Amino acid sequence: MDFKTALSHQIASAIEKAFSLTPLTEAEIASFLETPPDPAMGDFAFPCFKLAKSLRKGPPMIADALAGVIEADFIARVESVKGYLNFFLDKAIYARDVVTAAAEKGERYGSSDEGAGKKVLLDYSSINIAKRFHIGHLSTTMIGNALYRMYQFRGYEPVGINHLGDWGTQFGKMIAAYKLWGNHDTVEQGGVDEMVKLYVRFDQEAHDDENLAELGRAWFKKLEDGDPEAQEIFAWFKEVTLKDAKRVYDMLGVKFDSYAGESFYIDKMDRVFDELTEKGLLVESEGAQVVELSDYGMPPFIVRKRDGATIYATRDLAAALYRMDTYHFEKCLYVVAYQQDLHFKQLFKVLELMGHEWYKKCEHVSFGMVSYEGETLSTRKGHVVYLEDLLNKSVEKARSIIEEKSPDLENKDEVARKVGIGAVVFYDLYNSRVKDIDFWWDRALNFDGETAPYVQYTHARCCSVLRKAGECSAQPDYAGLTEPEAQDVVRLIEKFPELLTEALDRNEPSMVTRFCVNLAQAFNRFYYECRILDEDMGKRAARLQLTTVVRDLIKTALYLIGVEAPERM
Repeated sequence: MDFKTALSHQIASAIEKAFSLTPLTEAEIASFLETPPDPAMGDFAFPCFKLAKSLRKGPPMIADALAGVIEADFIARVESVKGYLNFFLDKAIYARDVVTAAAEKGERYGSSDEGAGKKVLLDYSSINIAKRFHIGHLSTTMIGNALYRMYQFRGYEPVGINHLGDWGTQFGKMIAAYKLWGNHDTVEQGGVDEMVKLYVRFDQEAHDDENLAELGRAWFKKLEDGDPEAQEIFAWFKEVTLKDAKRVYDMLGVKFDSYAGESFYIDKMDRVFDELTEKGLLVESEGAQVVELSDYGMPPFIVRKRDGATIYATRDLAAALYRMDTYHFEKCLYVVAYQQDLHFKQLFKVLELMGHEWYKKCEHVSFGMVSYEGETLSTRKGHVVYLEDLLNKSVEKARSIIEEKSPDLENKDEVARKVGIGAVVFYDLYNSRVKDIDFWWDRALNFDGETAPYVQYTHARCCSVLRKAGECSAQPDYAGLTEPEAQDVVRLIEKFPELLTEALDRNEPSMVTRFCVNLAQAFNRFYYECRILDEDMGKRAARLQLTTVVRDLIKTALYLIGVEAPERM
């Protein structure tokens, strides 16, 4: 039963019966129904203030009148309290309907086909060629991955785009450095680390040798002009970088459908200039070509610098146009740090001024910065934490904890991988995405806190209970799920589809992460207070069914945020 819909129907009928009026539709009534903060105040509440104007009566009087005429088998009682109608559902019926509905869908509970035929583009991770993947890329990668899975779960066709940072004068320097001092086999084996060494050497020696800077510019000009050697070396640099990055992506369970980066749009920028010129938007400012945005409280949007070079803003415009032409997207989400807020406001405003109404389908999904154990990360100051190193260290620490807590556990390495990597991902996605994150080991790997290991352990506990129980052929007696602890679990299960809808509306994976913790905490209270393997076989069957639903839902919710759920820990 959809309890909101059923209650809305009862309230609408009661209003008609008591006042001979129908001032609100059932859909409107459903939108006003609330969940009281304390279960002692009921399972649902309807504020009669919404009816006061049309009925010309005080909310308490309306609530009293309605409470006297509402009656249904699934409603245990109705109370009128200070203008609110508080509904107390029949606990056994409520548990039966929620648990059987969730059990029927299993790990697909909460999914839908609402997005069928609609594409959602997600621009995330966006690593730089010839640079190592560091912890600063963790949030964009994992928020993007979680949203990819969440949209897919709701029937959309997500398209993951890794908009590579693969254009600019630095690549001319890289090619020059390689030509001067590089060795193919050394770079092939050493990967990005060897490329970084070459770039650092070039940068240091260029301080004393002006000819090197000129050589770097010359190689970039060759790259721009399509020189075969420059392009071959550059393509190889990308291949080596992506090979390194793939190791990390595989560890995280992250995938992409496109690696079209900045260089992909170099031959697609003429359209940008043509459209801007045609619409009279392109003006000259101090030698540069810009779109003036002062009327909208923003600085000019530079599309061509004084020296004639384009910048990433130009390529972002070209990318937006290409993406709509190619994918006809329902949404295009840019998962990029909040420091780029202004850039995306400008980008979307320029698209609007160009006459593209679909600019409304573009959204900047911003997030905060990552620090490590109290220290801000800085490449220039040498304080960098590489993501692969962080993940390996987390797995190693998880392995030592498992060795201490569960020395007889099978597949310790596999469980350590799931727990260690899950701890990093969960920690990153636990708070609202716009908040800054300070990563600490003792918090991330705490088996008793609001962490991945705690939730994963709860999943393993459910698996253990179900293994121990074996087959139970009795008919479930849902009176076994009327205790407050059981009802808390049932209430969370019922709210999951609605919560997932809100999480997608806000593009906020942390809502799912926190749900995982809330469900795990509620189940553990149920586990300790209610005997699951009860001697009454009807109660046992109902409690085992609830345990199965919790197991599946924890696994599903963890999957949606990119975390695995071990069956034994």
